[in-house]
Amino acid sequence: MARYTGPKSKIARKFREPIFGPDKALEKKNYPPGQHGPSKRRGKQSEYAIQLLEKQKAKYTYGVLERQFSNLFVKAAAKQGITGENFLKLLEARLDNTVYRLGIAPTRAAARQLVSHKHITVNGGVVNIPSYSLRPGDVIAVRERSQALEAVTTSVEGRKINKFAWLEWNANEFKGTFLSYPERTDIPENIKENLIVELYSK
Repeated sequence: MARYTGPKSKIARKFREPIFGPDKALEKKNYPPGQHGPSKRRGKQSEYAIQLLEKQKAKYTYGVLERQFSNLFVKAAAKQGITGENFLKLLEARLDNTVYRLGIAPTRAAARQLVSHKHITVNGGVVNIPSYSLRPGDVIAVRERSQALEAVTTSVEGRKINKFAWLEWNANEFKGTFLSYPERTDIPENIKENLIVELYSK
């Protein structure tokens, strides 16, 4: 699946969650899209359909392609611990997601763009790969020449201090530190990772 570039409200309504951020359309029409609206009879979903929807929700949320998604799952399954939790931790450790979590960008899509356009450094070196996997102790920063970008300054000004326990932010230097992999209880996304594990286990 290529990255979704169509109507975001349609996807948010499909999952009945603000996947791409606050959405007025979702608030007004909190039911799946379709020409028959909320009156349409919807049959009971199969176990496979429920698992597949959860996988799609995670892919849309983190903006990850199918191959990247599958490779991350294999990596998570090979690690010690609970596979589903390991999987979410690896998704959270992506550079684009961390740039978003630090408040440098207002959305993950905007974060991917900043990374791709070489506005972000990791441990002092420019990294333009959104899927780059961070390790505890890595320092993520906005390049000095990019700190005046309106998109960056507006986003940084609106961020909340120490919003996520596994990240540390230095507003004066436009840099943050990936302190550790997050605990599952600290990850705010409403994703039932056990359903994704069940889907891949078939």
